Amino acid sequence: MADAPDPLYDRLTSYTGRPAATAGTGKDPVNAPMIRHWCEAMGDTSPAYQGPDAVAPPTMLQAWTMGGLTGHPHGTGRSAAYDELLGLLDGAGYTSVVATDCEQEYLRPLRPGDLITFDAVIESVSRRKTTKLGTGYFVTTRMDVRADGEPAGTHRFRILKYRPAKRKPPLRPRPVINRDNAGFWAGVAEHRLLIQRCTDCATLRFPWLPGCNACAGQEWDTVEASGEGTVFSHVVMHHPSFPAFDPSGEGGPYAVALVELAEGVRIVGNVVGVPYDKVRVGLPVRLEFHRMDPDLELPVFRASEGG
Repeated sequence: MADAPDPLYDRLTSYTGRPAATAGTGKDPVNAPMIRHWCEAMGDTSPAYQGPDAVAPPTMLQAWTMGGLTGHPHGTGRSAAYDELLGLLDGAGYTSVVATDCEQEYLRPLRPGDLITFDAVIESVSRRKTTKLGTGYFVTTRMDVRADGEPAGTHRFRILKYRPAKRKPPLRPRPVINRDNAGFWAGVAEHRLLIQRCTDCATLRFPWLPGCNACAGQEWDTVEASGEGTVFSHVVMHHPSFPAFDPSGEGGPYAVALVELAEGVRIVGNVVGVPYDKVRVGLPVRLEFHRMDPDLELPVFRASEGG
């Protein structure tokens, strides 16, 4: 059966092969402080990212291309063609956007001092698709990253521009449960927050991973968190409004914290028990388990206003 005519799709595909970003230049050379911050945030203690011969973690590839809050200089970075493509979709009612996936290929390690340049191309636009979020088009861009003029890697990024479907009152997003983290969610079902522990070097790790970042050991057991912790950092979500994340049903604002547990690992979770604007770094919190809907229970962290 032939596809139904879609004049918008024909217009969108005319942008395939056109630049998505041009003459991009990293705002800073690859540098040790940013590598350190990344590794601390990710809990990655690999010796490859430390010392005088350190390289950057490969997954930082895109980080060196970002323009930050002020963007890239005029005439570089995101192209007019890409803005036109998104404008066509907005004008046709496909105003919502969600990142769906990315793929990276690494061609050589990035080292402190490397100067990063990049270009990107609009690689493809899918035919109109109907998803649980709504109907829309998948747009894929490919960024080619260079270090001191040498090919360093490729970052392929895909978004869905869609018209939201009418739906029942929203539920919280379901966690992705796989063979690597199934034990954690089994613990949550029993109201236990389990932390992996390497049986070779006793290093604790969270989130759950198939191997130890410290020694690469493959064997592990678990310890149960005491539930005590403090807010290490936090953000307040103002937009987009999403009623499932707010008990009042009004969609926020609400606080999301990176909580440092007494055991030394960190976990992301909602802070409850105090107004969102009372959450602060260092605030003591305690683990609780809240039922969000009939099929979902999640760990949250309760604070008291006097904490």
